[in-house]
This record gives sequence, C-alpha cells and structure tokens, in this order.
Amino acid sequence: MARRLTEADRQVLDRVVRARSGVSASPRPSSARPAGPTDRSRWLDFATLPGHAEQRILRSAAAGLGLRDPYFLVHDADAGATTSIDNRPLINFSSYDYLGFNHSPEVRTAAQNAIDRYGVSASASRLVAGERPIHGALERALAKHYRQGDCVTYVSGHAANVATIAALLGPRDLMLHDALAHNSIVMGAVMARCERRAFPHNDMEALDAALAAVRGQYDRVLVVAEGLYSMDGDVSDLPALIEIKDRHEAWLMIDDAHGLGVLGPSGQGVFEHFGVDPRRVDIWMGTLSKTLAACGGYIAGPETLVDYLKRAAGGFVYSVAMPPAIAAAALAALELLASEPQRVVGLRANARRFHEAGRAAGLDIGLSAGEAIAPVVTGSSLRAVALSQRLFDRGVNVQPIIHPAIPERLARLRFFISSEHTFDQIDAAIRLVGEQLRDLGSTASSATSQADLR
Repeated sequence: MARRLTEADRQVLDRVVRARSGVSASPRPSSARPAGPTDRSRWLDFATLPGHAEQRILRSAAAGLGLRDPYFLVHDADAGATTSIDNRPLINFSSYDYLGFNHSPEVRTAAQNAIDRYGVSASASRLVAGERPIHGALERALAKHYRQGDCVTYVSGHAANVATIAALLGPRDLMLHDALAHNSIVMGAVMARCERRAFPHNDMEALDAALAAVRGQYDRVLVVAEGLYSMDGDVSDLPALIEIKDRHEAWLMIDDAHGLGVLGPSGQGVFEHFGVDPRRVDIWMGTLSKTLAACGGYIAGPETLVDYLKRAAGGFVYSVAMPPAIAAAALAALELLASEPQRVVGLRANARRFHEAGRAAGLDIGLSAGEAIAPVVTGSSLRAVALSQRLFDRGVNVQPIIHPAIPERLARLRFFISSEHTFDQIDAAIRLVGEQLRDLGSTASSATSQADLR
C-alpha cells in the first residue's frame, strides 16, 4: 500500500510542481548551518542526499493516483519488436535494436565462438595486460567505415565521451555543444575543467556567432553535436557544422550513436545522410549498443588522436577491456549492415509508416525527422506515465521520458522503431495512443487532475 503524504511531503511536492511549471514558490528555508557544535551523524544517512525526498514523494503521489513505476521492467527473454514481461506478450518500442541484429544467428554465433576461444572476460586493461585479436579487428572495421586512420573502443558509450573529452581539453580550452547533447558530453567537459557553453539546438547562426565572439580567447575549441538526436529524433546540420568549424579553426566531434544503421540510404550514418566525406569530421563517436547489438563505445579519428587516447584517456587506460564476445558480436553486426541492405530499407519504411500514421492521428511528434526515433509529446510527466501504463495494459511497451530528464512541458513517450516491426503492429500502436490520449483528455497540461488520470 502506498505511504500517505504528510503535510511536509505536500509542501515539498508543491515546490516541485511549481518549479517544473515555472511558477515561483515561496522562499525555501535557509540551508545555512547553525553556528557552534552540530551533530553530523545525520549526514551519514543516504536519505539526506539531494533529490531523495523528491523522488520518494513523487513516487508516493503517483502511486496514490494508481500509477505504477514504469521503469526497470523485467523482460522474460530477449526483447525486439515484441517482448514478454510477466509472461505477457507485448509489442515493444523500447529497444535500440534498430535492425534486429540482436536476433541474428550470425551475430549470436560470433559471440559464442569468441567465448569458446577467448573466454568470457578480457580480465584486465588492454594497456597493461594485452588484448585479443578481435579488439583490433573491430577497431579496424570501424575506422574503415568512417574512413579514418584508427579507432579505439571503450566498455561504455558514456565513458567514451567522458574520457575522450576529458583527455583532449583543459582549462585554457572551450567546448561548445548543442543544448540537447547527451549527458556524457557535458560530463566530459566537467571532467576536463574546460570552459563549456551550449548553443541553442541546431541553431547554426548562434554557434557561428558564439565562435566569432570568443574563439580568440581559447587555445583549443571543440564543437560537439549528435548525428541523430535520441530524444527528439531530428538530425544535426552536418554540412553547416563542418563549414563553421573549418572557418573558426575548431575541432568537430559528432556523436552518431543513433545514426549508425539508421541514417543514409544504406545506414552508414549522418555523413551518408548528407553525402559528406566523413574525413571532414575530426572525431567520430558512436556506441555498439544500438544498431550493432552489443555494448560499449568507440572513437574513430586520425592515428595520432587514437594513439594518444589509448595512453591518456582514463576510461580506456584504467578500465578492463571489452569482453571478446561483445567485440565479436559488434563486428559481425557491422558486417551484416553492409551485406544485408534490406534491413535498412525495412527500417526506413517502418519509420515512414509510424510518422505518417502518427501525424494523421493528430499526435504531437515534435521535431522528429521521420527516422527511427519518434516522440509523442504529452506535455506533462503524469500524463506521460499514465499513457505508458494504459498502453502497457493493452499490449504495447513504450517508456515515458519525464522531468528532470526533459523539461516538464516536453514530457513524452519515446518510440524506437525497428526493421522487425510490422505495419500492423505500428498501426495498432498508433490507434491505441490516439484512443488513450483522447480518454485522458484533449489538453496536455502539467496540472492534470486525479480524475483525468483514472
């Protein structure tokens, strides 16, 4: 049974709702510590961590409205276009497996053969304990894909961004990044202790103006953008980014984690989407956990850059190497990307179907460019969670993205579309979303009432 909210809880919840809605709240009590001796034992309690009370109260409030926690759902087996949770079959829109490689016999066999040959773990850092041939084979294939001199792989995509940026920049340098760039990009700048500035999303004029105003104040400048944005499903203006970085003598780093396998006629990524020579980008970043059905991240670039990172990037030097089976699976998936173009054709057809049907149904799909990522904006976190629960109960699994991961007014469901989905599954999902949104009420509001959500 849900815990009842106390008056203190209600006051905290009121502040949270006001802050999310942009409404000023009454001043909070001073956080200054009283003078003199104090009992510090309370700070040993993890419940005093900032944000813990907000998390607890929001969960209690949601439970009071009959809403379940939509996260950490346990899948009974592998999850692709369909899945099973608690022995219930569902149409699944919550997996990154854009081309269905996670279910490919070739990919699974490659992983199993690598285990038989190399074991489950690489057991230590590649720098000090050596590596396996499969690591180099994967990196050479990725470097070839981006027409770069070399590539280095990390055990985590997040770590790839953080460790690379931290190794490249310092206090005399500047990083300019798109305002919607991934958390790992921002954290890389924090670790680097460089100056960091965000430019408005996909606003090339603002980026150009910022560089014109401040470029002379810094030694190195790194511009970072994503290829395909994972929250909104829109695409960066790569030709403009290249022109601007060349003119202002800056490095350009593109995080194409969601673009590989999705953008371009054959799924090569954002450079193919625009017909741009990938060698005009200084640093390519990507992950193995989306199209390549594995786990980890990589940086492709000039040999000098990669050689430096292999000896200077903490996330590589001080971390165990990627498991050989994961490297083998990713390499097999990359090879299939080139040899089975029909998968990309199927994905693009499904993405068009979803977006056309969604717009016809009057859904707010935001900035999405019609690729494999499609938001359905609800305008309220509670509405997003309620809609997700209603869809789950009717056989569709799709997760809500809510504050603080995104501004409250932009709360949404985020659909990942796969080449494995069928038109019937897509049409059924769109129909259910429209029906349930209408049932919840036609006006998306952050002040959704309890009656609306029942």
